[in-house]
Amino acid sequence: MPTLLYLHGFAGSGSSGTATYLRNALYPHHTQVLAPDIPVLPAEAMPFLRQQVAAINPDLIIATSMGAMYAEQLRSYQRILVNPSFCMARLLTFGGMGRKPFRNPRADGARDFKVDKEMIAQFKEVERSSFQGITPEDKELVYGLFGKHDKRVNCQPQFLKNYGQQHFQLFDGEHYLNDNIVKQIVLPLALKLLRIQ
Repeated sequence: MPTLLYLHGFAGSGSSGTATYLRNALYPHHTQVLAPDIPVLPAEAMPFLRQQVAAINPDLIIATSMGAMYAEQLRSYQRILVNPSFCMARLLTFGGMGRKPFRNPRADGARDFKVDKEMIAQFKEVERSSFQGITPEDKELVYGLFGKHDKRVNCQPQFLKNYGQQHFQLFDGEHYLNDNIVKQIVLPLALKLLRIQ
């Protein structure tokens, strides 16, 4: 059974609408969709995700925003990076600190979390590993999907510089996905990469 790993964005969870849509859409194709809650602190998140991919060995990773920043570093796997946020430290520095609510229910029941200088420092540290050790084979495995109207994050230049235009695609959307974008843009590419007719 093919396995897809979905990695959510900042303040999100594995119960996001995108994960639910993918799970329902791929169920008839006998494809398992796993969507864990990513640890809030980056120093915990990367080891957690490396452990996940080692245990799961996913056929495809789809990741959005912050999750796509992490997924970019998970070398040798097929990855679709949707509106990747490679500059989380800068965004949080100018986006305000303090307690923030989760946008979706978390498995552990947590309702909010704290953005502080320690979290920002950890994002800076993780971001230092972005785009390191990219091989020609890796460039073939990574796809970048970017909303034309994304006013929150614009990391197109970083993607193009490191991965080129071959798998770069703009779509008529914003930063956050909706079911229509997932259906029209993300799902067809996922089916193609999973070799599902």
